[in-house]
Amino acid sequence: MVSVFNEDHASLRESLTGLFAQRSSESEVRRLMASDEGYDPVLWRELAAGQELQGLIVPEEFGGSGYTWVELGVVMEEMGRCLFCGPYFSTAVMAVTCLMESADETAQSEYLPRIASGEAIGSVAFVEASGRWDEAGVVMEAKKIADGYELTGSKLYVLDGHVADFLVVAARTEDGVSLFIVDCESRGVSAHLEETLDQTRKLATVNFQEAPARLLGAEGAGWSILSRVLELAGIALAAEQVGGARASLNMAVEYAKERVQFGQPIGAFQAIKHMLADVMLEVESARSAMQVGLAAANGYAGLDLDEISPLVQAYCSDVFELASHQNIQVHGGMGFTWEMAPHLYFKRAKSMALFLGNSDSHREQLAKALGV
Repeated sequence: MVSVFNEDHASLRESLTGLFAQRSSESEVRRLMASDEGYDPVLWRELAAGQELQGLIVPEEFGGSGYTWVELGVVMEEMGRCLFCGPYFSTAVMAVTCLMESADETAQSEYLPRIASGEAIGSVAFVEASGRWDEAGVVMEAKKIADGYELTGSKLYVLDGHVADFLVVAARTEDGVSLFIVDCESRGVSAHLEETLDQTRKLATVNFQEAPARLLGAEGAGWSILSRVLELAGIALAAEQVGGARASLNMAVEYAKERVQFGQPIGAFQAIKHMLADVMLEVESARSAMQVGLAAANGYAGLDLDEISPLVQAYCSDVFELASHQNIQVHGGMGFTWEMAPHLYFKRAKSMALFLGNSDSHREQLAKALGV
């Protein structure tokens, strides 16, 4: 078993637990999910100024903290536990990783300090009408003009695309898939907030009509960058899913202790005991898998990210779905009513099971990596 957490990580977790208990309670989550923005700008700035969370994995030379994917995993797990509403995953994970993997120092110097300070929100616009998360799914073409490029087309399922200040957009050039940075205030850019199953996490469709864009990294290097970003971001998403699974299990256990039926708590019934024991085993196994994923993201010897990441993503995604589903089963029919919290975790689990690809696609990716 790989264990990557130490006492410092326990202290970080404790501080985040206290923070989110106050600032990301169920009532606050419900308030934000009902808003168009989907996040609290005041808290967003506080997370950057006080906790320095947006710049957690940003190198110090670009205004960040220079921490590792292990610390990021702690943050994502705690955010998943409380269904944190905010553009953290899109900005501090996906956009930051794109910039860092691009080796484009000019873009890094311009955007990473703004992200770390909480000034800028970024996201990645990748998926198109096919719904595919692979290289073949990118068909949008970039038109080269005198002073750069122009993009025309649409990107779907852009996380926090409606509030982003800039987007990293995948499009094709003569050399293949390339990445471009687009200022969301530029001409020809419009974002439409979509109505989705999970209201705690906002997705948008972004349309581009001859929108000006600047190349990020080398032309034709887009897929090599994106494939790495998807592997790393998948580990962070798995950590969030483990946090949600833990919360779902704890919720079910507490309810089983309190709900009395036939003169005793329902947790005393063997069927409920077995159900919760099975879920606990899966959640603990997922947490172990997540730690292996974080170790691989940190470059531990003997751990190949291209093999570990799809395995961890598939397993943690399935476990979050299982835990959230069984939580509703323990609560009975009222578990899926609007007033109860279990349905919020169930919907997050279902939506995130498709983000970055579903479990089947991850297992197919693993098979390819293993040469099966």
